[in-house]
Amino acid sequence: MFTTRFEAWVRRRAEALMSAVGRVPLTPNQVTVVGLVLTFAAATLAAFGQLRWAGVVLIFAGTCDILDGALARSTHASYPYGAFLDSTLDRYSEGAIYVGLAAYFVGMGGPLQRWLVLATMAALAGSFLVSYVRARAQSLGFVCDSGLFARPERVVVTVIGLIFGGVVLYMVVFLLAVLTNLTALQRIREVWLQGRAQRLAIERETKARRAAPPQTP
Repeated sequence: MFTTRFEAWVRRRAEALMSAVGRVPLTPNQVTVVGLVLTFAAATLAAFGQLRWAGVVLIFAGTCDILDGALARSTHASYPYGAFLDSTLDRYSEGAIYVGLAAYFVGMGGPLQRWLVLATMAALAGSFLVSYVRARAQSLGFVCDSGLFARPERVVVTVIGLIFGGVVLYMVVFLLAVLTNLTALQRIREVWLQGRAQRLAIERETKARRAAPPQTP
């Protein structure tokens, strides 16, 4: 996953920018909501065939998605509800973009129409699963950071597809349909390996206790 280093670099630069700018008239949660509104605008533009403009607006929406966390950290305003709101609205944002693309493909016609709509729905399901698997795994105490296509990658390739349109967009949609679900499977495997290691460790500990000689008083 290339975002491990790249995303950390982007976050450091965003935090430095927020610190340099100083106090801004928006709270981190408000920036998150602005990003959601921009994403809905991008989805609406995509649904009506304004793909290039949708890509441009989505760039600004993605910028808000970076800056809200940076603003929270630079102003020491991070708290659990902010993280919860950010994660929840991210799902709404992803759903809106895929719905906008599906609406565009439905009105497009042509021999690929059915496959493009199905691929968009598969990408939507895969995107949601990637996020759900990570959240559920972390709630159970597992580490779950692997995978080919996390949210930053999905946003980047979606922007590319919208801006170039045509065959590039079709390829991006099919790519998302495959790689989002592959990423979910990668994370499921990662958690399975950790769970298996825990189970084996417990079994070894149990066998060791049973094999230990009884202690004499």
